[in-house]
Amino acid sequence: MRSADPSRPARPTPPLDMLRTARSIAATQSPSGAIRWPDGHVDPWDHVECAMALSACGLALPARRAYRWMVDTQRRDGSWPRTTGGPDATGPDAVADQAAEGHHAAYIAVGVWHEYLVTGDRAFATLMWPTVRAAIDWMLELQTPRGEVAWERDAAGRPGEFALLSGCSSILQALRCALALAELADEPEPDWELAADLLGHVLASHPEAFADKSRFAMDWYYPVLGGALRDSAGAELLAGGWDTFIVPRLGVRCVSDQPWVTVAETCELVLSLDACGQRERAAEVFATVRRLRHQDGSYWTGWQYVNEEYFPEERSAWTSAAVILAADALTGFSAGAGIFRDIPGHIAPGPPVDPESCGCDPDSASTAITLGQR
Repeated sequence: MRSADPSRPARPTPPLDMLRTARSIAATQSPSGAIRWPDGHVDPWDHVECAMALSACGLALPARRAYRWMVDTQRRDGSWPRTTGGPDATGPDAVADQAAEGHHAAYIAVGVWHEYLVTGDRAFATLMWPTVRAAIDWMLELQTPRGEVAWERDAAGRPGEFALLSGCSSILQALRCALALAELADEPEPDWELAADLLGHVLASHPEAFADKSRFAMDWYYPVLGGALRDSAGAELLAGGWDTFIVPRLGVRCVSDQPWVTVAETCELVLSLDACGQRERAAEVFATVRRLRHQDGSYWTGWQYVNEEYFPEERSAWTSAAVILAADALTGFSAGAGIFRDIPGHIAPGPPVDPESCGCDPDSASTAITLGQR
């Protein structure tokens, strides 16, 4: 690992309302470090998102306990079980679902890079680097020659039969963060760079590579959030789905044909708008979530606006985490505020690097490459 820079980022200075929200997340943390859903289960992606929110608000000890849980529960192959604990498990720390998802594994890279941005702590990055490396290597075993990543490996070890647009968009961000950590570790990973280029191209140019989940808001904005589309292309994508998913004064409809807005999807749209430079519109959308804030600082997951009731009737830690990360992006109270806006090494998707695999015109390719062993 490279020698430490003596300068460190300033400590986070969250506003009191966001600090209260972060404390509501910390209050749900188990002694093991796990941050659970309201029903008691842990999903690795949401767990990391909560750790990021804790760190952004300066709650360093709970954040580090959350990352310690990730180290302690990572399997030998580099993955994490899809579900630990909850109603289907034999105990709070027992595995309920042995399958593993690609974007669950990859997101540890985003969390560790965010922690480095917030704290400047290279020793922590050193400690977490083997965990990140193993997770990314495991995930890339699910990548197809065209570039998309199968969504899961089931309990029997079989790769999933399709890829998800939202999950692969999250993986793209994770790969860029993992590459930044590799550079910090002085351990270059050229195959990861290639994997990111392939994935970025297929996300930007090949919608047919992904299962049709277009009813869901995440498939609308995630190519922007993950960094596959930005600038004018990103703005065009967001504008195209606006009338389908936006409910004026309420937020983002989670599913296009259901009268249900959710705080997490609304905040992820805020982050996507911010990443495209639409900060004023992002702030307007963010203002809609305030009405779903509980007096303890947590947030209701969603609102069914025909029946006028909370749905589901729960306040999930990961929902509160999304609020904190969106607030940080807009106001900059931590040094990690740009984690979605300023994806490390981000470049606009260019010509296909392997046109034979993705079916593009070979004349549009800048280079022809052969995939190496990962």
